[in-house]
Amino acid sequence: MGPNLEVMRILLPVVIAGGIAVFVVIRVKHKYKIGKLGKKKSKGTPYLLDSLVPLGMMVGCAAAILLSLFFSISLLSTIGLGAGIGLLLGYFAYEIYSKEKENYS
Repeated sequence: MGPNLEVMRILLPVVIAGGIAVFVVIRVKHKYKIGKLGKKKSKGTPYLLDSLVPLGMMVGCAAAILLSLFFSISLLSTIGLGAGIGLLLGYFAYEIYSKEKENYS
């Protein structure tokens, strides 16, 4: 039972982060194909919009490092999970920020 549990502890963060990455890539590819990627017209917002996903990954890694300092979790697995969760949160922030405002007037 010991080696099987150790293999699961090693592979689970890789599988979770990989699944999140595949989900985000497929969603962005689909939005690109239908032509609905987020576009902002003001001067500085396209740069922020393009930076949300990498910023989410960096914040996720930083949070994972802090989490591994206070709890007895492996640093390597928390960095992988933090980057994957940060990727997902960065994608959601991208989706929310890139939505067009609707006028009901």
